[in-house]
Amino acid sequence: MKAIALLEVQAMVAAITGLDAMVKAADVRLIHVEKRLGGRLVTIVVEGEVSAVKAALEAGAAAAAEVGNVKVCEVIARPHPDVMKFLTTG
Repeated sequence: MKAIALLEVQAMVAAITGLDAMVKAADVRLIHVEKRLGGRLVTIVVEGEVSAVKAALEAGAAAAAEVGNVKVCEVIARPHPDVMKFLTTG
């Protein structure tokens, strides 16, 4: 079953640190990055199997919290195709 994980952090450094931990922790791939307020809020979205996405989000949130503020963490299992159209870049 496919899922997506959203990790929103304050500051680009925390986002990159979190993303690095996410892709190293599990078999997930980056599908979207959203920057708000000049990069002060960054949301990264990864996709993969539910268990992989959950493991990646835990690792990413922990790593990002060491260098910045984690605002939101969420896993969405079986996202609707319209949600995926909204998120998929490229």
